[in-house]
Amino acid sequence: MKATAVPRLYRPNVGLMLIAADRRVFVGRRTGWSEAQGWQMPQGGIDKGETPVEAACRELGEEVGTTKALLLRESRDWITYDVPIDVAPKSWRGRWRGQAQKWFAFAFTGTDSDIDIAAHGHEFDAWQWTPAHELPTLIVPFKRAVYDAVLSEFADLVS
Repeated sequence: MKATAVPRLYRPNVGLMLIAADRRVFVGRRTGWSEAQGWQMPQGGIDKGETPVEAACRELGEEVGTTKALLLRESRDWITYDVPIDVAPKSWRGRWRGQAQKWFAFAFTGTDSDIDIAAHGHEFDAWQWTPAHELPTLIVPFKRAVYDAVLSEFADLVS
């Protein structure tokens, strides 16, 4: 696969589509967010010196609390989204317009008891398996186009 550069003014990030044997997808509810739009697939920044796939594996352990998964595929391109000013982290200080994400599809090889969302912090306060077609309705509006793109790219894995 040809490597592509992270688009300028976007924070390098990874997203994870963790797929259960029945093809439903893991989502967690962000701590402090509403029930209606607080759900998302795991995602996180790429640390200095880390490759996107290394970041994806680290985030799997941190946000889902398991490493019981098999890497299936990486997205062809970086998928970007702009973060509304009122939602952007203060730590960004205007440095980034949004995030550029490399997405990774993983097959979950464990059981529900292997998932521990509190293992490395409290990114999520709840989790569930969700049919893939419902994902865009669960996410905040400014990320819906990202989820549509990810669903299109990984459609054969979840349908």
